[in-house]
Amino acid sequence: MKVALVHDWLITYRGGEKVLEALCELFPEAEIFTLFHEKGAMPDVLEQRRITTAFVDAIPFARSHHRHWLPLFPAAIEALSLDGFDLVVSSSHCVAKGVKKPSGARHLSYVHAPMRYVWGRFDDYFGPGRASPAVRLAATTLRPFLRAWDRKSARGVDRFVANSHHIAQQIASLYGRQARVVHPPVELDRFTALPLETSGRGGYFLWMGALAPYKRVDLAIEAFARLGLPLRVAGSGQEGRRLASALPKNVELLGQVSDADLPALLHGARALVFTGEEDFGLTPLEAQATGRPVIAFGRGGALETVTKRTGLFFDEQTPVALTAAVQGFEEFERTFVPAEARKNAQRFSRPAFLEGMRAEIAAVMAGPDGGATAP
Repeated sequence: MKVALVHDWLITYRGGEKVLEALCELFPEAEIFTLFHEKGAMPDVLEQRRITTAFVDAIPFARSHHRHWLPLFPAAIEALSLDGFDLVVSSSHCVAKGVKKPSGARHLSYVHAPMRYVWGRFDDYFGPGRASPAVRLAATTLRPFLRAWDRKSARGVDRFVANSHHIAQQIASLYGRQARVVHPPVELDRFTALPLETSGRGGYFLWMGALAPYKRVDLAIEAFARLGLPLRVAGSGQEGRRLASALPKNVELLGQVSDADLPALLHGARALVFTGEEDFGLTPLEAQATGRPVIAFGRGGALETVTKRTGLFFDEQTPVALTAAVQGFEEFERTFVPAEARKNAQRFSRPAFLEGMRAEIAAVMAGPDGGATAP
């Protein structure tokens, strides 16, 4: 069976790329198709594959400003030729699911999120203060077209798999389709290798992730500016330069932290602060695997990965609500058991992901009768 793996872009190595890496384990001979590829940015298991990019990758400086070319993405993904492939597996948070499958082939789409730039995350990327008036006007004008294309492209998918129940509900609402849930793989071994702290607590709070608008690192910085407690911010992205210009003294911007250094950084934290409404969110599980608790916004994927025994939720995405949660954290901390956090994280292992995906692939290859979510 000839397999094509389709991913939105290969520019930064984050949660979606870790899913693609695991899919490569399932299909050792599969080829990768994507909009953009920043050579050398991915681990060897991806870089050593045959990678085919779309025409937008040839635009000068496109990779460093790839979201500016969003209006071209539907045409670019549809122009990729997958002739000769028997199975298409897309890993999609933008347009990858819209790739055209060859006649007679089957298409399984693993969805991290519906096209987030035109649905629930639109204002996070194009709202006031996030984009210039001209860019916002252009995005608002094009939004109906992109939404219509996104819905139409769902018809080419034979079977949907969602990374969380939160995303499965969005797939049902936007596309009128059912999706089975297979949680993303979490590389737990390097986090569980650290000893569990049975007493004491870390010396700082930690925020970690891509510095993208919807992650709401600004909320964490404002809350901790009021609290005066030490906060470390690990990550890079489009918000980094703006944030670095006005940080309070008790907040330290670490930049991008290497994979090798992440376990120790999490292990030394008093708690992970998780402020975004995430589709799934790997970071809270990594924190729990090291035995550390989570203070999370109580919506989205965090409700599936954090329990009331392993973390504390706040209900409104405001600095006031987060400040109150941190102030109440000391009482929660007295009853927190690190071993419970680690046990919870271990439910989301790589073997569990691979087993789930094998079952979904078998179902989609069984044809229309086996593909229970086919239109």
